[in-house]
Amino acid sequence: MQIEELKERVLAGGMLSREEALELSRAEDKSLLYRAAGEIRDRICGKSFDTCSIVNARSGRCSEDCCWCAQSAAFPAQIAEYDLIDEQTCLELARSNAEFGVDKFSFVTSGRSLSDRNIERLCGYAVKIKAAVPLKLCASMGLLNREQLQKLKEAGIQRYHCNLETAPAYFPSLCSTHTVEEKTRTIRAAREVGLEVCSGGIIGMGESTTDRIDLALALRELGILSIPLNILNPIPGTPLADTPPLSDEEILTTIAVFRFLHPAAWIRFAGGRSLIRHLEADAIRAGINAAIVGDLLTTAGSAVKEDIRKVTEMGYTLNQDSIR
Repeated sequence: MQIEELKERVLAGGMLSREEALELSRAEDKSLLYRAAGEIRDRICGKSFDTCSIVNARSGRCSEDCCWCAQSAAFPAQIAEYDLIDEQTCLELARSNAEFGVDKFSFVTSGRSLSDRNIERLCGYAVKIKAAVPLKLCASMGLLNREQLQKLKEAGIQRYHCNLETAPAYFPSLCSTHTVEEKTRTIRAAREVGLEVCSGGIIGMGESTTDRIDLALALRELGILSIPLNILNPIPGTPLADTPPLSDEEILTTIAVFRFLHPAAWIRFAGGRSLIRHLEADAIRAGINAAIVGDLLTTAGSAVKEDIRKVTEMGYTLNQDSIR
């Protein structure tokens, strides 16, 4: 099957099978693959680029044993630990991001889930932020139940984030304390209470190309329209600290195949961008149309102004349709 034929099928509203996605990933002419993915993005999504920022609202002391994560109490990684960020700091960060033109602001907390007490506190922060600045609010707080998710919705939070992280079949080799099924239940509960959903994963954790495609297909089955793609940034003290990096071709090919499988999604630069500064423009051409800007959780992020400058110089405009 030719790349152009698959592209035209996607543009006409068709879908690729698992076997066709694998065939795409093996294409010899990678430049043609990347161009085709970029054309799918431009023709279906337009030249709009979505931005979001995050606040590390609760850090460290996590009970889970996710092998990639410095926040786990099971590993000796050196990070800041605190129970909950203070309200004033959170409000100032939100205001600063809004002034830069960032569209969304997300509360991200460590741990399997968040206590009802801390959910109430962060809901209070959300109400004050919504009253003060024009930001869409998101949350990433682990495996919450329906009642907790409903509280977030009532406080003005509009999107819930819960990464699948990797292919369902590969996930148990990286985490033993929770399952993909639990993540999927959280995603479905978030949808049931009226929240939008953001879910993606991390590449470069020792998974195969097939695993990456299976992750993309699992996300497609869930109908995810905001997909953060993280590239593993190996952190000393975690079990994946010595994992060899992906090649540039593996990264760009993954982005392009994700675009073929998710033609209408926001495919989002996320963690690990500091490792691929030289690839950012190529990654956008290959299908990226969104990014987490600013600092990340336990590794350095990127300067908001610089991110916005790069995107606009490439001919994209910032998506602000969702700002109320």
